[in-house]
Amino acid sequence: MYNLLEPRLQPVPLASLRPTQMTVGMIEVDRKRRQWLDHVAANGPDFLGSHMIPVVLGPKKVPWLIDHHHLARALHDEGVEHVLVSVVARLCDLRKTEFLTFMDNRNWLHPYDAKGTRCDVTDMPRSLGKLTDDPYRSLAGAVRQAGGYAKTDTPYSEFLWADFLRGRIPAKMVAGKFEKAVNKALEVAHGEEANHLPGYCGTF
Repeated sequence: MYNLLEPRLQPVPLASLRPTQMTVGMIEVDRKRRQWLDHVAANGPDFLGSHMIPVVLGPKKVPWLIDHHHLARALHDEGVEHVLVSVVARLCDLRKTEFLTFMDNRNWLHPYDAKGTRCDVTDMPRSLGKLTDDPYRSLAGAVRQAGGYAKTDTPYSEFLWADFLRGRIPAKMVAGKFEKAVNKALEVAHGEEANHLPGYCGTF
């Protein structure tokens, strides 16, 4: 997906990170929060050291988060103030419009709302706390965890799965009977209709 240029050993304020997507799956965020709480007492610093956040430095040297949005949001919600980052690219000299165009063309932006509708790149949230919930992103993450498809380096692959499932699993099921939705989505994920998606594992 990207090549790391420079790990920054100095902590970076979590609040300074700009998201490059509009939504997260809050169920997955909650899972990341529980994972963090399991580690924080015993090895919190080691956990953060092994989960450096990849960023692109944009105009005014603002760090734009290009992966691990769920972990970053979970840490934000738990009150963590600093994280370690890895700098993937330095685009500080670009104008804002040039920067956003470059990021969009590199597939480092995902300006799609919770309905899967593309929005203007200028509508991207300015902080982690402004990321909104897309239940189908949670569903896609749960399906992968259950073996429905493989993890890949394709950017935003789980959003592709979320959009695929959005038209096939009823929203009421996702909202009210999540485990049932996961089981139904597993069947769909292994079907022939999904064979174009990254990480597709084939039929049962």
